[in-house]
Amino acid sequence: MRVTAAVLGCVLAGAVQAQEVPCGGTFGAFVNDLKQEAVAQGHAPATVNRFFAGISQSGAVLKADRRQGIFQDPFITFSRKLISQSRLDRGRQMADRYASVFDRIQSEFGIAPGVLLAFWAFETDYGSFQGDFNTANALVTLAHDCRRPEIFRPQIFAALSLYENGDFDPATTTGAWAGEIGMVQMLPKDILENGVDGDGDGHVTLKTSAADALLSGAKMLSHLGWRPNEPWIQEITLPEDFDWSQAGVQTKKTVAEWEQLGVRARNGQLDDGRLEASIILPQGRKGPKFIAYPNFDVYFEWNQSFTYVLTAAYFGTRLMGAPVYDAGNPEPGLEGAQMKRLQEKLAGMGYDVGEIDGILGAGTRAAVRDVQVKLGMPADAWPTAELLNRL
Repeated sequence: MRVTAAVLGCVLAGAVQAQEVPCGGTFGAFVNDLKQEAVAQGHAPATVNRFFAGISQSGAVLKADRRQGIFQDPFITFSRKLISQSRLDRGRQMADRYASVFDRIQSEFGIAPGVLLAFWAFETDYGSFQGDFNTANALVTLAHDCRRPEIFRPQIFAALSLYENGDFDPATTTGAWAGEIGMVQMLPKDILENGVDGDGDGHVTLKTSAADALLSGAKMLSHLGWRPNEPWIQEITLPEDFDWSQAGVQTKKTVAEWEQLGVRARNGQLDDGRLEASIILPQGRKGPKFIAYPNFDVYFEWNQSFTYVLTAAYFGTRLMGAPVYDAGNPEPGLEGAQMKRLQEKLAGMGYDVGEIDGILGAGTRAAVRDVQVKLGMPADAWPTAELLNRL
């Protein structure tokens, strides 16, 4: 399963503003402009001509871009869809098969095997489906399209550098529709900056070498801020009188402070009491409960969907031996049309919920929590029919 929309978040921080990036016009003229810029950057004209020789615009890429979806299922439904027994079994088989690679990752980057295994599973089903879009065509098509040229234009020149290194073929390299390549789906610029030749053959080939893909993914996580040999998420229990308004990624306390408030590990012990952490209630106070340590924030640099991130983080713990979470008995959430009505009401009250899209995003959660406090309801940021009716 490829998750392109949020992987692009990895490159947003350094991107220039869209209005400053050339885009649009005739496709041929746009490609010529790219070639001129590549030569100006120092790439040999003959190499540039070979790289761009077969480039064509892809209507299939544009269609995929327009129809991309955002995860709307709540956490329990979504995680049960993605986490199957076969994925668990195969993940453990892969952990054994590539034990030496995972040992190296643990030694060099302090990242547990489950973290990379979860991404490997969700992005490409352990490499079994990596995408069949021509990567060069996809990148140039999306850079030409004026929706997000600031994301894709730099990726073209990164792909050109990979081509010069012998690690990219514009005619044959394929991947996801948005330009991600290989078993853990990395963009060319990420490969250029974080690619690791894990198998020692002199090349970084993320499509065919699990060692290259896993070590490159680990180096990218490290580059994004992963703290070595620290946890990322853990299932917890909470007392009935817990202050639910304290939950959410925006509130951070030390583990020791959370323990004083009655937070307990559902299994084993909480980690170092000095670590800062947040309480995560994906479906309110009656649903699953987790404590998120600092490394959990790094997941949002890889993917910006809260549901995907939480599922990937939890799956990583399952692959490391954690039990199935306690789903509890959460109150029914709102369907798409109901959620839009709620967002409209919240927006009318002055809250910034972003686009009225029926998606329970961070802005909507924060607004729901604030309104619940004002209405004297348990402030767990989980919107219900009762809340909608009260409004």
